[in-house]
Amino acid sequence: MAATEATNAADEAYDVIVLGAGPTGENVADRAHAAGLSAAIVESELVGGECSYWACMPSKALLRPVTVRSEARRAPGFKDAADSPLDAPAVLGHRDAVVSYWKDDGQVRWLDSAGIDLVRGQGRLAGPRRVVVDGRVLTARHAVAVCTGSRAVLPPIPGLAEARPWTSRDATSAKTVPGRLVVVGGGVVGVEMATAWRALGASVTLLVRGDGLLPRMEPFAGHLVAESLAEAGAFLRTGVEVREVRREAPGGPVTVLLDSGDEIVADELLIATGRAPRTEDIGLDSVGLQPGSWLDVDDSCRVKGVTGGWLYGVGDVNHRALLTHQGKYQARIAGAAISARARGVPILESDPWGAHAATADTRAVPQVVFSDPEAAAVGLSAAEAERAGYRIRVVDQDLAAVSGAYLYADGYRGRARIIVDLDREVLLGATFVGHGVAELLHSATIAVAGEVPVERLWHAVPSYPTISEVWLRLLEAYRG
Repeated sequence: MAATEATNAADEAYDVIVLGAGPTGENVADRAHAAGLSAAIVESELVGGECSYWACMPSKALLRPVTVRSEARRAPGFKDAADSPLDAPAVLGHRDAVVSYWKDDGQVRWLDSAGIDLVRGQGRLAGPRRVVVDGRVLTARHAVAVCTGSRAVLPPIPGLAEARPWTSRDATSAKTVPGRLVVVGGGVVGVEMATAWRALGASVTLLVRGDGLLPRMEPFAGHLVAESLAEAGAFLRTGVEVREVRREAPGGPVTVLLDSGDEIVADELLIATGRAPRTEDIGLDSVGLQPGSWLDVDDSCRVKGVTGGWLYGVGDVNHRALLTHQGKYQARIAGAAISARARGVPILESDPWGAHAATADTRAVPQVVFSDPEAAAVGLSAAEAERAGYRIRVVDQDLAAVSGAYLYADGYRGRARIIVDLDREVLLGATFVGHGVAELLHSATIAVAGEVPVERLWHAVPSYPTISEVWLRLLEAYRG
């Protein structure tokens, strides 16, 4: 059946029902269908989900011109040409095209070609293996997968809700550049959106409760990114908290009151301080779970505590790693596990790197912050490794000292770090900061996930002259 709604009772039973048609849900359904199972996917908004329309794709469409111009300014012969302001309408227009103007026709055609049925509406669990969608009842023979993702959370600050601040969705879909933008939060969303809107012409003030940016990465990552934002004209204030927010009239200026007593007036306020699971209205109480809670799952993404083992929680909802690529990874694992169990194939859950165990979301999570410069990391930071009890050695390298970086841009600034487990002589983590480092990350991810011995990495020869030659410098420093 095509990706259209079923209309008669005979069509209401499926092997697998997926709640949420973002990248995670699409991959669960696709893997199940590829294994010969029938699948339906339920979506209340746009097929393609948060990543396609309000997160990964639009944010990177906004950021790519920023990094291109920054690199061009450092390339001989381009500086004068790259010094002009960005064409904001052109950048926003390209962003709109990247998200297909917030229409999901193309994604629906893909579902159709993949043989997956689409049911539009709000899906809610109604007991074991039952999903109700606007009065229709769907039943699952083998599994229901909750892939509803997460949403931005507004902290309990007086006046904040009434001021109608931006969340990440507003920041990536805004139609015009605000004159003055206050960003609250120094994580990935806060840093990326501060970078993008400052480059597009907004006066940006970034407010951070802690002592620096990107607190989940190595401290030097946040430090280098903060330096770059300051050079771009953004204002960063650390160690501050918002006490109150006031907006007298819709669309009017917003006043942000800090715990220091200072006031900041802006045209828009972006809150980027946390996320919550979109599980508050999907019927979790009908199967003994708490509405609005994160779903506790095993390594095959099967929800714990649900009799019969038919319910899966995949992607953001299980709170393991709130990243699109990790959700898709979990979806491949869950899809394989669902199809294996449907065929009665034994699953070796004790195998940490097996086809039915999602373990990279705790051992080898890669992430790129598309700031200027980029920050990329995988695995454990030094502090995390020490807290976990590993005996480690930290190896740092100035990326600017690598020939490839010297050719990449005049005045290149960057840094690389690897964390080595001294007992096993394998990498636990790696971090890179600098222009072009996003494409370095997968080599580190392979080394961490594959637990490649350091002595074997010595024989992985980097091409000259590329930035990837930093691997040789890091290994030389480790060997002394």
